[in-house]
Amino acid sequence: MNLRTLLSTAVVAVAGLATAVPALAETRLAFGATNSQSAHYAYFAALSKIVNDAYPDTYQASVVETGATVDNLKRMARDQLDIGLITTSTLYHAYNGVKSFDGRPVESKLLWAYSLAPQNVVVRRDSGITELADIDGQKFGPGMRGSSTEATALEVFDLLDIEPDWVRGTNGELANAIKDDRSEGFVKSAVGTSFDALTTDIAAFTPLQVLGISDEQEAAIRETLPELSIVEMPGGEMENSGPYTVWGFMIGVSARPNMDEQTAYDITKAVMENMAEQEAAFPAVQGQNLPELTLQYATSPLHPGAIRYYEEIGLTVPDHLK
Repeated sequence: MNLRTLLSTAVVAVAGLATAVPALAETRLAFGATNSQSAHYAYFAALSKIVNDAYPDTYQASVVETGATVDNLKRMARDQLDIGLITTSTLYHAYNGVKSFDGRPVESKLLWAYSLAPQNVVVRRDSGITELADIDGQKFGPGMRGSSTEATALEVFDLLDIEPDWVRGTNGELANAIKDDRSEGFVKSAVGTSFDALTTDIAAFTPLQVLGISDEQEAAIRETLPELSIVEMPGGEMENSGPYTVWGFMIGVSARPNMDEQTAYDITKAVMENMAEQEAAFPAVQGQNLPELTLQYATSPLHPGAIRYYEEIGLTVPDHLK
């Protein structure tokens, strides 16, 4: 067989191989979540699977471990992420260019909200701390570095004139500091009305308790930080408390500022129409009507692609969210 014949045979073989390999999806998408220990990371892993299954030839989505809300918003502003976990309070600040985003707005628009996030002030039971004011001067974690929990906790404690000796780090580092008695506690988002998995892990060997806010502290938060929600929690044996009151916000998903309408529509539609996959990864969404929840709690504009989907299913989107 001469060289020309060999080359022709190779070309045919390669061509045949090429036709046998499935075409790659047209668009790669990066979904910014939070740290991999969080239940919300599992939720975003489910989102990537939903989108990939719904549009196998169009999108190839993958989940990215990040520092959560504030980090996600900064990365979306740099086009490093396509969608990201956010809190409605911090998204409001970013979109309007206020507070920590003063002069540096990130015009990221909301796609949907999926979970209320009460903020638990958790301390070691052996710390002697029985109210928020006792944390003044004590080593204490405001929440994972770069997260909305951290940003909000700093605002609330400043408003209440309480100055802990802040311990900063990842959720894992903050948890280890509590276990090793290098920190008296931290602020951590609850999942629904229960401890999240990380706090439960700490409590297995280090007894914890939760501190609520007083009526006066609640009034101050309502007046000065209206973007936050006030949440009534039932308490229980693990929390070492009866009913208590905390501040909180909604957790949701927003898009990078320049995401096109069709992509935002496709993602929103696929996710809203596959509740089973979401519930398996994040049981707190079970029984929730996410479109209605979104329209009820959103505090900044929705993406036009999300609006298109919500109007298609018969919902009326308020003017202030357009």
